[in-house]
Amino acid sequence: MSVTRSPRAVKLAGLACACAALSAACATFSALAPIEPPSRSSFDPVRVAKGAALAAIGNCIDCHTAASGKAFAGGRPIKTPFGTIYTANITPDADTGMGRWSEAAFRRALHEGVDREGRHLYPAFPYDHFTRVTDEDARALYAFVMTRDPVRALPPPNELLFPLNHRSLIGVWKALYFERGVFKPDPTQSGEWNRGAYLVQGLAHCGACHTPRNALGAEIKQQDLAGSDVEGWHAPALDMSSPAPVPWTAETLYQYLRTGLDDLHAIAAGPMVPVVRNLGKAPEEDVRAIAVYIADRIGEPALARRRKPREAQPQHELEAGDRFTRGAGIYVGACAPCHDQGRGVSSGGALDLSLGSSTTMPTPANLIRITLEGIPVPDDEPGRFMPGFATALTDAQVKDLMFYIRAHFGREPPWPDIDAELKKARAGQQP
Repeated sequence: MSVTRSPRAVKLAGLACACAALSAACATFSALAPIEPPSRSSFDPVRVAKGAALAAIGNCIDCHTAASGKAFAGGRPIKTPFGTIYTANITPDADTGMGRWSEAAFRRALHEGVDREGRHLYPAFPYDHFTRVTDEDARALYAFVMTRDPVRALPPPNELLFPLNHRSLIGVWKALYFERGVFKPDPTQSGEWNRGAYLVQGLAHCGACHTPRNALGAEIKQQDLAGSDVEGWHAPALDMSSPAPVPWTAETLYQYLRTGLDDLHAIAAGPMVPVVRNLGKAPEEDVRAIAVYIADRIGEPALARRRKPREAQPQHELEAGDRFTRGAGIYVGACAPCHDQGRGVSSGGALDLSLGSSTTMPTPANLIRITLEGIPVPDDEPGRFMPGFATALTDAQVKDLMFYIRAHFGREPPWPDIDAELKKARAGQQP
């Protein structure tokens, strides 16, 4: 005999299910017992070395080291649309770090986004990627972390908007967006391709910067590696919509990821600088695998796209009048002495700007920041650099220069958001 439910009963049942799901999502996990900090000698040196290589691929030191702070001692501010999160101390200090974390607790944090005490971790720690890290790689990372110098350092408390300052609500976010799982290799692809896919999707967490996010801060999976904004910079698309004027290949990507410099592409800048610095210490075969995978993701449409011809002057350039002329004059005085030489002429040569992705990106963010801040080179890493023009150029001059470079080198219509991006870039330079 069938039973007919009233609309009210159906709604109540649905509400009850939703409440049950919400309650389950907000529930905390059980705490895992603390351990006595293990001695360094208890870890296999070979495993520690493997963990060091994996940590370089994961860029762990950059996220977990504050400016002027001790390595891995945390405290670096991660700014999000919801407030500021300070990274954890992952040194083996017994009181303020991970000295009392077992390997199981460490693995649970990577795979499930839960700390030793059973609290949800904020997804600024990219466990939505780290969930794919194998148990063996997690064991090597744990060995590496637990053999660092212990540092007693307590990061500042997070500064998050209400109600997101309550960790239990992260359970709701995880119920909506977090997929616990392992990497699944593609049997139709090579071992090198699959190794690259495993690293990109997992420990390297490339999508954390290069994938757009929704209003709740979750990656939009349907737009994986389609480009996004991070820390005031634009992380360009690494899929078929790549803005690179000259197509990336596996070899040029490898050179860029290892050194931050390729003859036909711009030098690494902004958040990509520490990534490249760390990949320079990673195993060559792993970086090559990453390059092979990403080059394949960029695919044929990008490989078929070549630099636009300069025979015909675009209409927006012809109609620009004084603005174009002013920008050209600024370029001749500030930029041409290096950029018109080309890289092959001398150590002072710089990239022909028609080759730079920053001129063809959907936003002027990167070009503005590079112009204002330059590209400094650390003292222990001699190489090419670019001076900043923040004090040398007025806002009006920067805007004219952006217009000229976009039109003449990028061969694209003007950016509509130069004023807004310039304002943000200038604000970021304030002490």
